[in-house]
Amino acid sequence: MGVQRPPGKSARVRAGGTNKSEGAARVHLYRPVEERVARGLAWREAAPLEGHARYATNRRRKNPVAILQAQDDARVRDLVPIRYGRMSASAFAFYRGSAAIMAYDLASQKWTPGHTQLCGDAHLSNFGVFGSPERDLVFDVNDFDETLPGPFEWDVKRLVVSFVLAARDRGFKRKEARIAVRAALQGYRTAIAELAQLGTLDVWYHRIDEQMLLDAITQMGTDLVKGKGKAERKAVKSATKAAMAGFDKARRKTSMKAAEKLTELVDGHYQFREDPPLLFVVSSGDRRVVEVGFRDYRATLPDDRRRLLERYRLIDVAQKVVGVGSVGTRAGILLLEGRDEADPLVMQFKEATTSVLEPYVGASTASQHGQRVVEGQRYMQAASDIFLGWVQGEGGRDFYLRQLHDMKGSVDTATIQPTGLTAYAGLCGATLARAHARGGDAIAIDAYLGTDDTFSQALEEFAQVYADQAEQDYGKLQQAITQGKIPVQTGI
Repeated sequence: MGVQRPPGKSARVRAGGTNKSEGAARVHLYRPVEERVARGLAWREAAPLEGHARYATNRRRKNPVAILQAQDDARVRDLVPIRYGRMSASAFAFYRGSAAIMAYDLASQKWTPGHTQLCGDAHLSNFGVFGSPERDLVFDVNDFDETLPGPFEWDVKRLVVSFVLAARDRGFKRKEARIAVRAALQGYRTAIAELAQLGTLDVWYHRIDEQMLLDAITQMGTDLVKGKGKAERKAVKSATKAAMAGFDKARRKTSMKAAEKLTELVDGHYQFREDPPLLFVVSSGDRRVVEVGFRDYRATLPDDRRRLLERYRLIDVAQKVVGVGSVGTRAGILLLEGRDEADPLVMQFKEATTSVLEPYVGASTASQHGQRVVEGQRYMQAASDIFLGWVQGEGGRDFYLRQLHDMKGSVDTATIQPTGLTAYAGLCGATLARAHARGGDAIAIDAYLGTDDTFSQALEEFAQVYADQAEQDYGKLQQAITQGKIPVQTGI
């Protein structure tokens, strides 16, 4: 496990010099309610609500392809073409892998000075269900590679733009995309307003479980089809049925299923089944390095979980390509065995590099990037993987570890229908609000948003305009590929 992280500056770089930060997310959270309300209202001076509708391209804006290429130096060179191949599939796929570009663009706009813990890459595919330690299904944000404290609206903006691009990718009408965006914003605003009224522990314990998820989908669907015809009501029933099927599928995604899919029996022992270039077993030398890193990782776990994990023995190690934007970072999987071969545990290790937000909001206070990811995840998620931990590997590379499959499930954007996209948007908005309430000041955010629609209307416009920008940037990537300036490997 391990890239050497260059010594970085902790100074807060401000593109365009638009704002002064109040500092880390924890500042001022514990003052009286009236002071926190006043604080949120004061943010409007730095970032007027209606100003969020505007997206002004910096005349000195960097080439978006160059921003992506700057990330390639720290990646496995042979895997970089796969990254660009996956990003070249559509404008939405490009958007999923280009968080660095949007961070650069948002930093040139005005933003709120109060910081909350951000996901940093809050597009719609980074939400989903997974198993809680109590073995219940919960719905939450599920990707924290870019997490850092920052302006809450950066996450909201990234989320709503993703719904526009997903809708366009599916060929939906412009109005249908706007309805989905509106649902996401309404979900966020309503949840923040409710959370701002709750006690501190009530906010911390709040989670969206399976029953709440079904109830929300049903209610949203009912609201959507009021006064409409049979076809719309049928679409709602179909969306609910699809959600229930998704829950059943998620429950079956366990380490046992992962082992059945990814391993084979060789000479009486199970090992990972190679599928190059996406999955291949590491050399004996690399395995020894991983074994040392795995031992050090265990030390970052709470004592009870460390002792639990020590009941497993490491059987095999493989490198595995993951995601879209993450392709090329060092990642792999571990096969462990408990009481016998019928008791497998499949874990994932993934390299954590500098957050794309860091040049604009400042460096993390964590000792290393794996710790940054883990602590940000624990801070924002209502329930986290019991084996979530970090380690610094050979060469100073930072990693975090977790279970590979633990009842995980996500929406299928390739088949989703307009009604389903709208219901899902509302859920994602509400879920992001809950994560921000844990990692920031819901009272101040609620005061900033106010009770009218100014913020929502502004972000509806921003979502359309920035989606246009993302499509233009996607065109530049395609042009670079056509001109042979970008190596690409498609179909993988």
